[in-house]
Amino acid sequence: MFALPARLQLIDDRLAVRSNRLSRYRGLRDFLRVVSRLGDGVAWYTLAAALYGLFGAEAVPALTQMLAAGVSGVIVYKLLKNHTLRPRPFEVVSDVVCAGSPLDRFSFPSGHTLHAVSFSLILAHHFPPLAGAVFGFALLVAISRPVLGLHYPSDVLAGGAIGASLASATLTLL
Repeated sequence: MFALPARLQLIDDRLAVRSNRLSRYRGLRDFLRVVSRLGDGVAWYTLAAALYGLFGAEAVPALTQMLAAGVSGVIVYKLLKNHTLRPRPFEVVSDVVCAGSPLDRFSFPSGHTLHAVSFSLILAHHFPPLAGAVFGFALLVAISRPVLGLHYPSDVLAGGAIGASLASATLTLL
């Protein structure tokens, strides 16, 4: 079972509550729900198909690295989620409301953020003009998770760090 030291957990709880309060604003909540849903994979699959359609074989190295990072990311985050068993904040912090749909049971780490960061780094490496758009989208995905009550801020930070590590390894090895 995942357990932060008590003082850090208290900070994480407070930040989760503060983030989640933003979900009270219907327009923001609805926007972040769409971002989160696109972050399920839809945006990345669509972008990958568009890049292949536009650039053909020139896009294959980036798409291969995205696939490798994506598969590795699923393995890593599923292992961590099933090992740490950290409940989602809306399940244990009374002031956090679930404003989105979780894809699985556990919170740590944020798989959405992990993949958004890894894919953004890989795409920005191969297609620098896309950097602003993919990093902006990745930031929105990361923000959406605690605002919707689905993750603690520390889950998002860990997901981002793991995603960056996977992207770096993938860019180096493939």
